Amino acid sequence: MTTLVLAEDDDDIRMITARILRRAGFTVIEAGDGAEGLRAVREHRPAAVVSDIDMPVMSGVDLCLAIRADDSMKDLPVIFVSGSLTPGDSRPAKAQATAVVSKPFRPGELVACVRDALPSDSTTADSATADSATADSATAD
Repeated sequence: MTTLVLAEDDDDIRMITARILRRAGFTVIEAGDGAEGLRAVREHRPAAVVSDIDMPVMSGVDLCLAIRADDSMKDLPVIFVSGSLTPGDSRPAKAQATAVVSKPFRPGELVACVRDALPSDSTTADSATADSATADSATAD
């Protein structure tokens, strides 16, 4: 299975998002802020990172910048999932985020974004499982 690190400070949103990604066939390592996320990335070497932007201790932007500054991880896909972005917000571009998903999102939207961000050789999650996640009607705010 493809491993992801999920950095989200809201416990409920983290739980829902992790469940969506697990139903899609991913292994999910959860972190409550960017600093925990960075430690998890260094320890588990995931295929991608899914991160909120506004978090305590270390923001998602700072997490992404730390990843981009490390030669061994600089090409790691980082997907921002945020409800705080406004039109013209340059934070994702400055952090060199791979993609952005706005909250609230549909499960299939998030799963498709993650799959699209992964190199083709690392997308090993079961597509039948992903279909059930896509059909799931839950959204994350």
